[in-house]
Amino acid sequence: MRNKKVLATISAILAAVFYAIHTPFAKGLLGEIAPTYLAALLYLGAGLGIGAIYLLSLTRPGKKPEGLSRKDLPYTIGMVVLDIAAPSLLMAGLWVTAASGAALLSNFEIVATCLLALVFFREKITLRLWIGIALITLASALLSVQDFTALTFSPGSVLIIAAALCWGLENNLTRKISSKNTLQIVMIKGIFCGIGSALVALLRREPLPPIQPALLALLLGFVSFGLSIFLYVRAQKELGAAKTSAYYAIAPFVGVLLSILLLREIIGLPFVLAFGCMVLGSVLVVIDTLLVRHRHLHTHLIALPGGGEALVEHEHEHRHFVTDEKHTHPHH
Repeated sequence: MRNKKVLATISAILAAVFYAIHTPFAKGLLGEIAPTYLAALLYLGAGLGIGAIYLLSLTRPGKKPEGLSRKDLPYTIGMVVLDIAAPSLLMAGLWVTAASGAALLSNFEIVATCLLALVFFREKITLRLWIGIALITLASALLSVQDFTALTFSPGSVLIIAAALCWGLENNLTRKISSKNTLQIVMIKGIFCGIGSALVALLRREPLPPIQPALLALLLGFVSFGLSIFLYVRAQKELGAAKTSAYYAIAPFVGVLLSILLLREIIGLPFVLAFGCMVLGSVLVVIDTLLVRHRHLHTHLIALPGGGEALVEHEHEHRHFVTDEKHTHPHH
């Protein structure tokens, strides 16, 4: 059991590192591949790679996770559409933004996810989480302002924040199908988002990428998107969602370090201040996540016409405490 925990922890850290490498390496590939085509290749690399793992998983004995059904179609379509928009916006923003700043700005996805969950799903946000959200928002503002004297915003940063908003809404849609087969979800997301982004690139008449950079982009997509998610899922089985998410929070800061080391980017005072706010905000979010013992991804009570509530019986995958194994059973 101890060895399993150690391996799961290593998997979670590797998942964060693999995801983090996409920012500096994608920045390097943008010199040879147009932004929307790069987004398409990254997703196709993830979809094809995870698709191969998914097909292998079908040959293994044992109970298989439940696959997507017809009732999941609206959430799946919404997930794909938003995942086409988000990386296209990110790559366009990364084209004119320092990779280190873009890596930090990606943390704004936490803010977007929480606020949209509050508005649309009425999820409770603790005071600790509100403070973390405020600090991350402040850091994002510091990274986005191009000229403090005239208070003008960097267009690239605005595009990256727009991408984070798309991913925040996508996270809230994906939670509706989160109990289904994760490999199948990632495969569908990767392949269809890749095809969709490629069609957008064709409509925009972006130049076709050269073969060698395109192959590198596919490999980067498999490692930084596909393999990262695969390792994340493996880690969740032993550590639980909360602890795995906590390890995954190091990804933006690994991205910053790689951007500075590999791209020789120069950082200024606004970046240093933003980095401090982002670290403190992320720590508060992680602590809030680790303290949660049983967070549900859906609403239990249904409002009745004229007031009152109805108690419903339902079934979903969950754990009662962070240390428990996941299980499924009907309950009220």
